[in-house]
Amino acid sequence: MENGKWKIRYLLVIWGLLVLNSRSMLAQTNATALFGKQNLVAWCIVPYDSLKRTPAQRAQMLQELGIKKFAYDWRDEHLPTMAQEITTMQKAGIALKSVWFWVNGGQDQILDKTNVFILETLKKQQVKTELWLSFNESFFAGLTDDEKFKKAVASVGSIQKRAQAIGCTVMLYNHGSWFGEPENQIKIIKAIGDKKIGMVYNFHHAHEQVKNFPQLLQHMKPYLTTVNINGMRTGGPKILPLGQGDLELQMLQDLKNAGYRGSLGIIGHTEHEDVKQVLEGNLHGLQQLLQTMGETAALKTY
Repeated sequence: MENGKWKIRYLLVIWGLLVLNSRSMLAQTNATALFGKQNLVAWCIVPYDSLKRTPAQRAQMLQELGIKKFAYDWRDEHLPTMAQEITTMQKAGIALKSVWFWVNGGQDQILDKTNVFILETLKKQQVKTELWLSFNESFFAGLTDDEKFKKAVASVGSIQKRAQAIGCTVMLYNHGSWFGEPENQIKIIKAIGDKKIGMVYNFHHAHEQVKNFPQLLQHMKPYLTTVNINGMRTGGPKILPLGQGDLELQMLQDLKNAGYRGSLGIIGHTEHEDVKQVLEGNLHGLQQLLQTMGETAALKTY
């Protein structure tokens, strides 16, 4: 009898060790998927480049950096080459993660000619991607919070229908002001009731939310598809290279602990600098942070 009990205890110990080991391996796999280079998206690389690269030069730059996804931001002067940008990146094996969709609106309509041009270009190029949607603060000027909410629900719902018609989806982008508050965005998404609508969260537009980030992340997690990361320091400035702040290490750990599974955006958002050097600095800083976090498996992808 005693011998039988010993065998059962032995088997339970072995089973427990196997469970712990499998959980550890799964955690390592998930962390590698999150922090691995294959999960990075280049963001803010068009308007902020002091060298004013062409679409072909930008594609070559991303190939040299080993980044396989990019989010297309623009200014009016870039839109004439938008179709060329998409085609060039496709040929270079670089996926279009999203397109910046900034809405100014007006008294009688939601979309202006620029918004319509973007939708028509995506349709002609037969590209299915995300629209990172945000509104000019003036879009909600003079309205009460309740009126802002009703206008936002109607506007986002209308834009989502336009996006779905061409195979695209809408992601609400935090860019400050009332619409940029994640709690408001979540309420908007729930009110519309379309599960395809998601969220994009930017560290550099969220300095005032750092203290509540872990709790806020739990609310955002079901909707988040991309988190754009950068260096974060108590008291600012708004944007620092990764690894030069005192907050982003814990925020990255919070993303891992929350089980976040979306993309990570590496930004080139600076003024009058070579965006390749900015991205290189952020990649180097991210590697240092991952080293500190002990994410050796993810580091092997760089």
